[in-house]
Amino acid sequence: MRKRDLQRYEKLLLKKRVGLVEEMGLLKESSMDSTTRESSGDLSSFSYHMADQGTDAAEREKAFLLASQTGRLLYRIDEALRRIKDNTYGSCEVCGKPIRPERLKIVPHARMCIACKEKEERGALPRT
Repeated sequence: MRKRDLQRYEKLLLKKRVGLVEEMGLLKESSMDSTTRESSGDLSSFSYHMADQGTDAAEREKAFLLASQTGRLLYRIDEALRRIKDNTYGSCEVCGKPIRPERLKIVPHARMCIACKEKEERGALPRT
């Protein structure tokens, strides 16, 4: 892959990474750091209704799930940035063939070509 292309993908990955880190910060501020008392605006630590407690718990669970997914995506982006530095970016980790530029534009952290990714999703390759 040409150096100019690698720089373009690196810039794209860094931009996505900054956005994800900001999203994680907002999630942390709005959902995970606030207690039930803080989020409800109530002076007591108990909700008036059990349904309110259930809703609060469900919202926290969704926030933790989203944070977990965002964390995994951050890891994938960091790995793609490492591959750029190692000059292995853009090559399928399974078959070694180049990953098509169209795929990298949409999924710049892609580790596999379409054919190998399809095999993985069908269960023909072990998931990593």
